[in-house]
Amino acid sequence: MKQPLAFRIRPNHLDEIIGQDHLVKGDGVLRRCVDSSQLFSMIFFGPPGTGKTTVAIAMAKQLKRPFRMFNAVTGNKKELDQIFAEAKMTDGLIVIMDEVHRLNRDKQDHLLPHIEDGTITLIGATTANPYFAINAAIRSRCHIFEFHPLTESECKDALYRALSHPEGLNNEYSLQQDAADAIVMACNGDIRYALNVLEIAATAVSDYKITLSIVKQYVRIVSSSSEDEGDGYYDLLSGFQKSIRGSDVDGAMYYLARLIQANDIDSIERRLLVTAYEDVGLANPAIVARTLAACDTARRVGFPEARIPLSVAIIDLCLSPKSKSGIHAIDAALSLIETENHQIPKYLRLTPIDLKEEDKYPYNRPDVWPKLAYLPEKIQDVRFFHPESSSQYEIMLTKNLDELRKRKRSYHIKALKKER
Repeated sequence: MKQPLAFRIRPNHLDEIIGQDHLVKGDGVLRRCVDSSQLFSMIFFGPPGTGKTTVAIAMAKQLKRPFRMFNAVTGNKKELDQIFAEAKMTDGLIVIMDEVHRLNRDKQDHLLPHIEDGTITLIGATTANPYFAINAAIRSRCHIFEFHPLTESECKDALYRALSHPEGLNNEYSLQQDAADAIVMACNGDIRYALNVLEIAATAVSDYKITLSIVKQYVRIVSSSSEDEGDGYYDLLSGFQKSIRGSDVDGAMYYLARLIQANDIDSIERRLLVTAYEDVGLANPAIVARTLAACDTARRVGFPEARIPLSVAIIDLCLSPKSKSGIHAIDAALSLIETENHQIPKYLRLTPIDLKEEDKYPYNRPDVWPKLAYLPEKIQDVRFFHPESSSQYEIMLTKNLDELRKRKRSYHIKALKKER
């Protein structure tokens, strides 16, 4: 069976690697590891098609070290046992593990001691952020390196390398400039995707000339880093929310389009509702109801029509005044209780014991309620809420708050009850 183009032309030496210059060129740490013949257990993370497994294999070959491939999803403990047995009879066996973030607890426990004592050197590859997706016990035993999407120039270099490589297209095909540009624009820094398009385009032509019209047939769906299991998807959601927070309508529309492409109405809805409360908040409280209505409409009609109410809501959120006073207030309270714990005033308790009637909460005296102190006495002067002047509505709230805070609140209910 003929192997895929990307596999056939996989580099065997770091000098052949395209991209990841910060790791494999000059004083890059992986280059220095190879030059000094020292290798440590490592985790490579980054978007698909950026060369994580390729670099691991090239390092092993360049160091002339034996290596074995293992997939954390499909591999089992029996395979690991075979690898460990081989490692004990081999000097410095390298285990290159794809999808390392999918390693279950049982396999992790099985693997840990062999990494710990150096029986194997693990090089794990993952699209997920290891600081969130990989068990701390594995993570603490490995050095972590990030791989970046390839630039347009690097992707183009990879295409032309494939055209001339003896195991690739072996100079038998020509690639028009505009066709190369189309592949590069579509691949989004994913070199594997670019090579797959090149290979199928070469298969489709009969005159050995790969043209734009041929390429267009196979790049209808642009490669995207927004994969459910990859870290790139959360980057996309982060860019979406931050664009709205930064009042950039065009940026928000771009990220919305990317999320629509992924058909992910759930994530869009969650981010919009959170943004309405967190970033707009008291500057425009009515926007919450409008956002909720837009999300409900979008869910009812479904895509592609859902894009209409969603885009309207996003424009509304982007161009609205912003206030984070609400989230700052609760975060300040949460921060305090992490380090301090105070007694609730007895009259606020649901069923106070040994409390005289005149000292109990006055359910029938609404005139007393605004005069009572509600914070624990030791922190009675703490202020969590600090309003902003982001809109006329919040300015009005600020005036009300100022008046309320001018009043001296009391813990003496008996005395307050005597007032009229």
